[in-house]
Amino acid sequence: MKGPHYDKNAATILTGVLAIVLVLVILQLWLLMASMNAYLANDLTFVWPAAGASLLCFLLILGLIIYIK
Repeated sequence: MKGPHYDKNAATILTGVLAIVLVLVILQLWLLMASMNAYLANDLTFVWPAAGASLLCFLLILGLIIYIK
């Protein structure tokens, strides 16, 4: 449905940003599972780098959300 303010380029950018956000969220879930598995195996060498990578993913998602608004 095309409204009075429909812009095809804006819709394309929004779709691309949402796809990137989806990939980053899936990456965060994988990092959570891998770090929990390493933590339960008493291997703490992976936990802090995974937390840093997850924080980086969060900041990227936050930046993309701010870019959309």
